[in-house]
Amino acid sequence: MPGNTLTAPGAPDAVAPAAHPRRWLVLAVIAISQLMVVLDATIVNIALPQAQLSLGISDADRQWVVTAYTLTFGGLLLLGGRIADYWGRKRTFLVGMVGFALASAIGGLATTGGLLFAARALQGAFGALLAPASLALLTVLFTEAKERAKAFAVYGAIAGGGSAVGLVLGGVLTEYANWRWCLLVNIPIAAIALLAAIPLVPESRAHGDTRYDIPGAVVVTAGLVSLVYGFTKAAEDGWDAAATIGFIAAGLVLLAAFVLIELRSSHPLLPLRILLDRNRGGAYIASTLIGAGLFGAFLFLTFYFQVVLGYTPVEAGLASLPVTAGVLVAAGVASQLLPRLGAKPLMVAGAVLAAAAMLSLTQIDVDTSFVSHLLPAQVILGMGLGFTFVPLSSLALVGVPEHDAGAASATLNATQQVGGSLGTALLNTMYTSAVTAYLVGRVPDPMTQVKALVHGYTVAFAWGAGLILLSGLATLLLIKVRKAHLATANAVHMG
Repeated sequence: MPGNTLTAPGAPDAVAPAAHPRRWLVLAVIAISQLMVVLDATIVNIALPQAQLSLGISDADRQWVVTAYTLTFGGLLLLGGRIADYWGRKRTFLVGMVGFALASAIGGLATTGGLLFAARALQGAFGALLAPASLALLTVLFTEAKERAKAFAVYGAIAGGGSAVGLVLGGVLTEYANWRWCLLVNIPIAAIALLAAIPLVPESRAHGDTRYDIPGAVVVTAGLVSLVYGFTKAAEDGWDAAATIGFIAAGLVLLAAFVLIELRSSHPLLPLRILLDRNRGGAYIASTLIGAGLFGAFLFLTFYFQVVLGYTPVEAGLASLPVTAGVLVAAGVASQLLPRLGAKPLMVAGAVLAAAAMLSLTQIDVDTSFVSHLLPAQVILGMGLGFTFVPLSSLALVGVPEHDAGAASATLNATQQVGGSLGTALLNTMYTSAVTAYLVGRVPDPMTQVKALVHGYTVAFAWGAGLILLSGLATLLLIKVRKAHLATANAVHMG
C-alpha cells in the first residue's frame, strides 16, 4: 500500500508527514487489539479450576496455563518489536492478530493439558508480535503533543485496567458458559479488529539497515525465560533449591551476554542507546517495578474474594471493577495534565497513591467490609495506576528515532510483562512463607487456616507496596525531563 506508507523521518529529503486523517479510527482498532492481549493475561485465572478438572491437569502443572503465556510473551517482545520495525508494522499487526486468534481456537478446543499449554505459549508468541506493532503504529500516527497525550490515555487505561476487566469477563464466561470461552472469545474480537484494520491502518516501516540480530534474539529470550522460570521455581521449591539458583544464575549470565552481543552488533536487537537515555531508562525501571507490584495485587485480591469472602467467580470479577474505574478516571485527568506538568510529577503521585492503596489492603481481615475498605482501596489503586501508565507510556517513547520505535515499544511492554512475572513469583513465595510461619505452633482448625491465608495476603500486599514505592523512587531519582522538553519532543519526534 504505497499510498498509505508513512515516510521515515530523518531521511535526507524527508518532510514531516501530515497527520493521518483516519488516525482516531486506527486508535480504536489498536485499542481493541491491545485489550485482547491484556485481557488474556488474566481472563483464564478464574477458569483454572474448571480447566484443570476438565483436562485432568495436575496441581503441579496447572501453573503453566498462565506462565506458558507470560514467558513467551515477555521473552519474545524484543524480537517482535524489531520484526514490526523492519517487516512492516501493519503487516506484523495483521499476522499477530490472525495468529493470536488461531492459537486461542486451539486452546479453547484443547483435549489435553499439554495442548492447552502449547496453545497458551503460541498465544504469547503472537502477542509478542501484536503488542509492539500496535504501540509503534500509535507512536508514528500521533505526532502532535495534545493528540498524543489523548491517544496514550486510551492505551494507558487499557494497559492499567485490562487485567481487572479480564477477571470480570473470565468470571462471567466461567460461571454462565464454559471455561473454554475464556479463550474462544478472542476469535470474534480478533475478527472485528482484523476487518477494520485492513482498510484503515496505514503501513509504516523503518528504512536503512534492516538485518535481524538473531544471536541477540536467542540469547535475550533464553535469558528472560530462564530468569522468570527461576523465580517461578522459587515459589514452588524455595530460594535455596538447586533448580531455583541454577535457572536464575543462567538467566543473569545470558542477559549479561546479551548486553555484550548488543555492544558488538552492527544491527542490534535492542540498541543500547534506547536504554542509556536517562529518562527512558528510568521509565523502563519504573515500568518493571509497577508491573511486579500490580500483577500480585490482582492475583491475591482474586484469591481473597473467592477463598476467604466466598464470592462466586462473577462476584469476584465485579468486585475488581473499582480498580478499572479508578484507572479510567485518572487516565483521563492525566492526559490533560501531562502537557502542562510533564511526566515526572504525575508518575511520582501515581506511585504514592498506588502504594498507599496496597498498604491499606494489608489491613484486611476475615470479614473486611467491601464498601468501607476494599472499595476505596481499589479505587485509589486504580487512580495511582492511571496517573502512572499514561505518562510512563509517553515518556518511554519520547525522542526515540522512528527506526527504533518498535524496539522501544517492545521494551516497554517487556518490562511490564517480565516485571509482572517476576513479581508474581516473588510475592507468591513471600505469601507461602508467611502462611507456613503463621501456622507454626497453632492448632490448624478451619478458622486458623483462614487467618493464615489472610496473613499471607497481607504480607504479599506489603511487598507489592514496596515494589511500587521503589518505582516512585526510581522516577524521582532518574527522570529529569522537563515538561517543555516533553511537549517539544512529543511534537517533533517524528519530524
